[in-house]
Amino acid sequence: MSSQHGQSQKIFTIGYEQTPPKAVLDELEKAGVKLLVDVRAVTSSRRPGFSKNQLAAGLDERGIAYLHLAGLGTPKEGRLAARSGQYKELHKIYARHLKTPQAKENLDELAALVKQAGPVCLLCYERDHSHCHRQWIAEIIEERDGVKVENLAPPQV
Repeated sequence: MSSQHGQSQKIFTIGYEQTPPKAVLDELEKAGVKLLVDVRAVTSSRRPGFSKNQLAAGLDERGIAYLHLAGLGTPKEGRLAARSGQYKELHKIYARHLKTPQAKENLDELAALVKQAGPVCLLCYERDHSHCHRQWIAEIIEERDGVKVENLAPPQV
């Protein structure tokens, strides 16, 4: 039984750059997110609260589920391009990456979750979604399934 009122279906995205964990968790809770999908290739973080286990624990306290879809992470050469501000290059690398079996499988999984799991939010590092691969993932899901994309921007500290 899936509810087919397409209007209410949203996929959120959030970046945690320059934001403390509490602000990110507050923002997710406020938006009514039920599942956070981590689309980082690497889930360790130098930022306290944003490594996989700490993040999952913090989400759990708010009743938000956590899932890491490694296949949707940016390959290393894409991350290097992003770091040096070569966003066109990042886009090319990531578009190629999305054709890989693991990425396709993870995209299908994500599309199914967006339909079933209630509000889903994609998490990555970059504050500016327009410079982050999570935006392209969200747009693919939007095109494929007619969901609306909403980018959350927690207050910076």
